[in-house]
Amino acid sequence: MRLRHLAVLLALGSCSPVFAQSSAAPPPQVAELPAVVVSGVQPGPGLWKVSRGGHVMWVLGTLSPLPRAMQWQSREVEEAIAASQQVLLEPSVQLKADVGFLGKLFLLPSAYSARKNDHGATLQQVLPPPVYARWQTLKQKYLGDDRGVERWRPLFASQELYKKALKANGLSRSGGVRANVDALAKRHGVPELATNYHVLIEHPRAAIKAFRQAAPRDVTCFIRTLDSVEHELPAMTARANAWATGDLQALRELPDSDRRDACVAAIAGAGFAQALGLADVPAQQRATWLAAARKALAANAQTFALLPMDELLKPDGYLAALQAEGYQVDAPE
Repeated sequence: MRLRHLAVLLALGSCSPVFAQSSAAPPPQVAELPAVVVSGVQPGPGLWKVSRGGHVMWVLGTLSPLPRAMQWQSREVEEAIAASQQVLLEPSVQLKADVGFLGKLFLLPSAYSARKNDHGATLQQVLPPPVYARWQTLKQKYLGDDRGVERWRPLFASQELYKKALKANGLSRSGGVRANVDALAKRHGVPELATNYHVLIEHPRAAIKAFRQAAPRDVTCFIRTLDSVEHELPAMTARANAWATGDLQALRELPDSDRRDACVAAIAGAGFAQALGLADVPAQQRATWLAAARKALAANAQTFALLPMDELLKPDGYLAALQAEGYQVDAPE
């Protein structure tokens, strides 16, 4: 059973390879950038090329969020997939629970209850007053009079706020990129390979109970999400536009949000996550993807792959690791 029924997955599924430190204080106001979101047909960024011994892997950098009204069409990507023998998907975490069918049925109510604060507490009761005041302003703007969310744990309430804020500002978490890649691979008969790091939760009921006990760490993620919604939407929009139009220079220069990293770090640092073997997820994800990439480069004449854009741009990213092993890495012009 996949643990996407468990509350843990929200924080740890497909997490970024880097954990950032979060702060309770809002970051400085970023420069106001044009908040107009591009739309229509867009090409997206060019492809990175990894090669050795006549074997090639073309890599597309993904980003979140992206323009909601964008129609991504890249001839370069379609041609690369059509000529490949395999598509490597992004690194992710696959959480599984060691339960049978009946266990799944009994587990679902427990997982659902983990979304709420203990003893029916409200956000006003569990958050510091200044933080709750900020929440009230943003909630009214993006969630309206939704009362149910007031009894959710801060972790889940902040994710709901973030999702609605993206939509209100013309942004989407995925932009349909993964769906388009899946469709192209299917159209050209190219098999996809998931690069999941598998974690088996042997005692899922105990995991849910422990996750509930880690609720105080939610506040770190909650505050960082408020910061992001209050101050970073213009920069997120600019980065989304830069991806859509293929402006790599802008992607290198524009600041990236560490909201997700801060949220993952807050949860992964909890005792229950360490006990379940989830504290080293970033390193395990990296090792899993790199192993799959080496195997694909050795076996296939051509491979197509997906990686988060920051892993392509930062000096110690996944492709930098391959380059250090002797692979030639060429960025798009």
